[in-house]
Amino acid sequence: MKLTKEIIKRRIDVAARRKPADLVIKNGKIVNVFTREIIEQDIAIVDGYIAGVGEFEGIESVDASGKYVVPGFIDGHVHIESSMVTPAEFCNVVLPHGVTTIMADPHEIANVSGTDGINFMLQASEEIPLDVLLMLPSCVPATPFENAGATLNDEDLNPYYEHPRVIGLGEVMDYPSVFQNSDEMLNKLESASLKGKCIDGHAAGLDENGINVYMAAGIRTDHECVTADEALERLRKGMYVMLREGSAAKDLVELLQAVNENNSRRCLFVTDDKHLDELIDEGSIDFNVKVAIGEGIDPILAIQMATLNAAECFGLKTKGAIAPGYEADLLILNSLETIEIEQVYKSGKLVAKNGKMISPAKSNVAPPPVIINSINMNQINSENLQISLEGSSQANIIEILPNMIVTKHIIEEVVVENGLFQANIERDQSKLAVLERHHNTGNIGLGIIKGLGINNGAIASTVAHDSHNIVAAGTNDHDLVKAINFSREMNGGLVVVQNGNILASLPLPVAGLMSNLDFETVNENIKELNKALITIGCSMEFNPFVTLSFLALPVIPELKLTDIGLFNVKTFKHIEVGVKSSH
Repeated sequence: MKLTKEIIKRRIDVAARRKPADLVIKNGKIVNVFTREIIEQDIAIVDGYIAGVGEFEGIESVDASGKYVVPGFIDGHVHIESSMVTPAEFCNVVLPHGVTTIMADPHEIANVSGTDGINFMLQASEEIPLDVLLMLPSCVPATPFENAGATLNDEDLNPYYEHPRVIGLGEVMDYPSVFQNSDEMLNKLESASLKGKCIDGHAAGLDENGINVYMAAGIRTDHECVTADEALERLRKGMYVMLREGSAAKDLVELLQAVNENNSRRCLFVTDDKHLDELIDEGSIDFNVKVAIGEGIDPILAIQMATLNAAECFGLKTKGAIAPGYEADLLILNSLETIEIEQVYKSGKLVAKNGKMISPAKSNVAPPPVIINSINMNQINSENLQISLEGSSQANIIEILPNMIVTKHIIEEVVVENGLFQANIERDQSKLAVLERHHNTGNIGLGIIKGLGINNGAIASTVAHDSHNIVAAGTNDHDLVKAINFSREMNGGLVVVQNGNILASLPLPVAGLMSNLDFETVNENIKELNKALITIGCSMEFNPFVTLSFLALPVIPELKLTDIGLFNVKTFKHIEVGVKSSH
């Protein structure tokens, strides 16, 4: 909201108690995140902002006696696309969980559809009761070692900084380009810096010197810590540390070991990538707060991390606190310890109650044909999926680490027949394929995955971070071919196949990443997918589709697969699948 003389006058009149507020929340136990104390006072709201905290009268009033009032939660880093629903439906899921503001990085859809994707996310997030602030995708493609659907240079991104909801440059994951002073990367960093915008980091696996490089470049955040020691290293260097709890990367409990009263003000919560079913069942940032409290963090400190810390990290001067001049994004809680949310107010309006939207947000824009028709590849057959291991009995294998997006690079004996790799259920060795789906190059990267747990069948998905080619894994070529071709035929999505039969599927026609259906319908489809995953042998100790989606991301250690081939993240080079005998 732009401040005018009339708006300022109205606020002053309410603050001075010359005029009644639009709304007064009375008798609540206000959690003051500045002083970390609880104060029982009224909150006066006018034009969606807080005019005063004290004793007030209003045209309307809400009695919050015995309840706690806290600021709306802020998600410091999230990809809406990972929920597999559009922004309006995402809003309908997270707002009842108390999330009133998000820092969204649309690099998933940008990797598929370029500026068309960014434009769609901006338009689709207008006029919904969730503040969607955008960080521009800095690395499209993520690396030069794969093929994405688009390339975004500084000249493509720069005009977006004029948009009022674009607040910075999204996660810089191409560390080599920063380290080597790549001219294009320097252009992006310069543009963001000159406009006073935030710059997010992505410091997966970086050592102390790598953090020095990022901080020197003006990169101030990281959400890729997986250990307490990594978190402390970043805090000591002056970074904001984003404590992540998503679907694939569940790092929060470990990272909380680094948090104490001396450093907590540099910590905030993020979800990064979280699937729809987990958002519905667990929650969003409210879940992070609950976990933190359960791990012994003081409830008010945990709330501070979810509100004021995130706001200050991104320079949001009117968010993150309950104080005069701040936006009236408020949660009324029945319990501080369990974060039981009764009511959610956005800009002074009641938008959710007892876990339900008062009036669901509606999508106000249809995705254009260029985004709907995002699959550009030919059908494949089993001959396209053969891994030649002539002269090798051992192979470089990607081993899954459950509930982590990092993988382990191992070398194991494999079954070879007629010079070709054969999947082996006893050893939990399945075939993995990544197929370029944007430009019909015909590129197919092939590898071996251990730990996915499929006994009989195959799965395929067009959600494959960050280039979002088709990624598929299975125990036999017949089912793999069926899964891949079906994913192509439905213009993108997730599919489970066994014995040539489609057991379950979820069409994702919006760039192959999101459904155009309501979140309840999508969630029902996800439940059917989960049943099918159990049918083909997956233990469900981790989400196979979420795990699969990160196996193609060549900026996360140790071993990944792109459409060009097997990729060693430590050396930043492609390697052969087969390991030649030293004899």
